[in-house]
Amino acid sequence: MSRHVSWRAGGCAERVYVPADLADLAGFLKGLPPGEPLWLVGLGSNLLVRDGGLRGTVVLLHAALRELRVERQDARGAVLYAEAGVASPKVARFAAVHDLEGAEFLAGIPGTMGGALAMNAGCYGRETWEIVDKVLTVDRRGDLRERSPSDYEVGYRRVALQASSADASRPPLQEWFAAGWLRLPAGDGARARQRIKELLQRRIASQPLGEPNAGSVFRNPPGNFAARLIEDCGLKGYRVGGAMVSPKHANFIVNTGAASASDIEAVIEHCRLTVAARRGVALECEVRIIGEAARDEGER
Repeated sequence: MSRHVSWRAGGCAERVYVPADLADLAGFLKGLPPGEPLWLVGLGSNLLVRDGGLRGTVVLLHAALRELRVERQDARGAVLYAEAGVASPKVARFAAVHDLEGAEFLAGIPGTMGGALAMNAGCYGRETWEIVDKVLTVDRRGDLRERSPSDYEVGYRRVALQASSADASRPPLQEWFAAGWLRLPAGDGARARQRIKELLQRRIASQPLGEPNAGSVFRNPPGNFAARLIEDCGLKGYRVGGAMVSPKHANFIVNTGAASASDIEAVIEHCRLTVAARRGVALECEVRIIGEAARDEGER
């Protein structure tokens, strides 16, 4: 999995499947045993897989669910259809080419639309679900359904299906975002492209893009910034093995070349415990950590 996550660290998956398209994915899910552990992964830009790897099947979406099109357009704007495997920056550029504004912030999100929908990803004051018109989901049975934003509880880096929107006639099922329809107003494409350029320049100036990382590791606590708290505790440059708190941005942990997943997780935990002890703030991890510890690590 180190080849499929942006941290370039982590153990192996038992099985990996790359669907040909959405229909193929739905058919594959229908044939899986009900108890099979299942992981759907996009670009792996918000994911840490422990060194012991993953049991079950990993489905890689970024090479498959890549359809991006204008669904409908009029003088007021347009609705774009973007499948879960489309990279968020590509959606930003596509919108600008079609003289639409409001999606520029997606250029600053280094993941796919599936991940952006799942965590309400955002940057520079904007969030994904601000522009969502509706979504398409697929569940463990391979069933597809369209849902509206009102079906979800959406917050800062959180999206959850409301209990009232679940199918009471069925037991709860895992359900993933397969695509989204994004509503954007008509605007000036040149202005949108310039805004994208400015956002990318800000990223380059403030983030360690030259080293493997997973973006912001912790959610910003109310009224504060995780990076500020970590820096105030003197943790910039703190490292375990090949994993280090970036000297450029304290809410980024970088792989300096040979970090294991356990190195990265140890740095995450040290930052969390130190900020809690010195600043009295409980940082919440924004990165999803999955899988099993390496055998020798688990036995210690």
